[in-house]
Amino acid sequence: MNDIGINQVLAQIRTMNAAAAGRVPAAPANGAPLENFSATLGKAIDGVATAQNKAADLATRFELGDQSVDLAQVMVAGARAQVNFRGAVEVRNRLVSAYQDIMNMPI
Repeated sequence: MNDIGINQVLAQIRTMNAAAAGRVPAAPANGAPLENFSATLGKAIDGVATAQNKAADLATRFELGDQSVDLAQVMVAGARAQVNFRGAVEVRNRLVSAYQDIMNMPI
């Protein structure tokens, strides 16, 4: 995705799984405080929005003839925004799939 990466999202899922099972999750190895899942997901969505806004801004500046922006910058920013968005959609799809699996479990 962007700055946070899929490993941090997986760590949050494991932490929530451990809490649901009644186990106390271990502190992160780097000593950083645990962040809740919704905050992590919110940061990821903000990162996607930022990348898309930056790509749109660069494209607009290029179209208006700004000499400080070249076509390569516009294309790279657009590709980054597209990769970030596809990553976010994939995470969303997996979360929905996991939710559906949980809801379909027999009691």
